[in-house]
Amino acid sequence: MSKKPRRKHSPAFKAKVALAALAGDKTLAQLTQEFEVHQNQIVDWKKQLSERATEVCGKPAESESPPVDLQALHAKIGQLTLENDFLGRRAHQGGMAERKAMIDHQSQLPIGRQLLGMSRGSVYYLPKPVSARNLEVMRRLDELHLKHPFMGARQLRNQLNRQGFPIGRKRVKTLMTKMGIEAVYCKPNTSKKTPGHEVHPYLLRGMTIHRANQVWALDTTYIPLAKGFAYLTAVVDWATRKVLAAKVAITLEACHAVEVLEQAFKHYGRPDIVNTDQGSQFTAKALVDAVKSQGCQLSMDGRGAWRDNVSVERLWRSVKYERVYLHAYDSVGQARASILDYFEWYNHERPHSSLKRKTPHQAYNDWLPTLKLVA
Repeated sequence: MSKKPRRKHSPAFKAKVALAALAGDKTLAQLTQEFEVHQNQIVDWKKQLSERATEVCGKPAESESPPVDLQALHAKIGQLTLENDFLGRRAHQGGMAERKAMIDHQSQLPIGRQLLGMSRGSVYYLPKPVSARNLEVMRRLDELHLKHPFMGARQLRNQLNRQGFPIGRKRVKTLMTKMGIEAVYCKPNTSKKTPGHEVHPYLLRGMTIHRANQVWALDTTYIPLAKGFAYLTAVVDWATRKVLAAKVAITLEACHAVEVLEQAFKHYGRPDIVNTDQGSQFTAKALVDAVKSQGCQLSMDGRGAWRDNVSVERLWRSVKYERVYLHAYDSVGQARASILDYFEWYNHERPHSSLKRKTPHQAYNDWLPTLKLVA
């Protein structure tokens, strides 16, 4: 049996896909269906574009090239055109998606003559989007995990089966991994860190947090959409519960956490401590450097210890039950606008009993440390 040839994509096609991912207006599932490439490829191309953008902008101007002999060049082009079958050879250099775009279904030329080395099935095949059933199961998993964070794949499977969802444990585990959630329980070898990533100790145990900008919490959660899903990252002032910065993105990467944290630094100064969990996006060197460059200490929850970051966990429960679960967002842009609008209301109009019926914005302004005046 012959080995299936590896698909190749032109740099222009990769850049187009990466730019669409950077825009963040569509989920990975929608981009996969539109461009007919795997989600991992989209994430890789997006990362490559982000890393090399500075190289392109900082590239020195090239010296002027020597004059070209147009007559000799035209003669050479004519010779090569005659010697090679341009259409056949040139078309095969493009990727599968580009060759499929060249096919004209209205042409009198049969489709079989336009295949350009592709199988007939690939012309009519459409990538399978995330099914409505999977989206509904993921939504129920998210709700169950919020209520019962100790439940693992087996317990969640049992709960889903009782609610009328015939699903197996392995499928539940796969969806939990995609959503970035896991059960809270004691595990062996919990101190083992991600290769190349440094895990910092938890600094808040026994600490009295009584003022604004003393401790910030940084975390990411899963947001269900009508067609796919997204991730919400936010920075919260621990004492006053004020949301200092937030972002909705289609990927789970360190760059989004760094961006949100830098927004909070820009508008609210810097705290004494920034607390996160041990997710790979938070143990990445880029985020660690962003925290330490501001002179802040970095604290990390124990593995699977959601209570160590309970301040932001309460925020996730509020935003999901008071806004996200009440709407079936059709796009990332719609979810982004709705959630940011909720945070504006949450900060300025939603009083908390734990804050003596003050809003987070009022409590934050009242609890800021006073600066001593220099005589």
